[in-house]
Amino acid sequence: MAKWTAQHEAPEPLEGPVVATITGGTILWFAMFLVQLPFYGWFADRDLLWWVWTCAAGGGLGLIGIWYVRGRDAALKRHAAEQAAAAAAEDAGADPASPGAPGTPGTPDSGR
Repeated sequence: MAKWTAQHEAPEPLEGPVVATITGGTILWFAMFLVQLPFYGWFADRDLLWWVWTCAAGGGLGLIGIWYVRGRDAALKRHAAEQAAAAAAEDAGADPASPGAPGTPGTPDSGR
């Protein structure tokens, strides 16, 4: 069997309202859990309790997902701001190793 190789490059990942999407999905999982709770006995009689607990697990994992994507979104925004500040400093002709830069001689955090 021949090894498969890609014929073209993979497209860039789509960026969208990730936090809103994960939050909406989490709300849906919890809503489905709450809707099924009054019918717990019906599910138990038919050996279908996994439906109820799948919704609960989806909601719980969604909370972890919200925490994760909010941190990712904040990191992406922080990185973009750092890149913009570096580009602005470069356009202004400022040297990144100027005395105002952290870790350079003459600054409070340089160890002198």
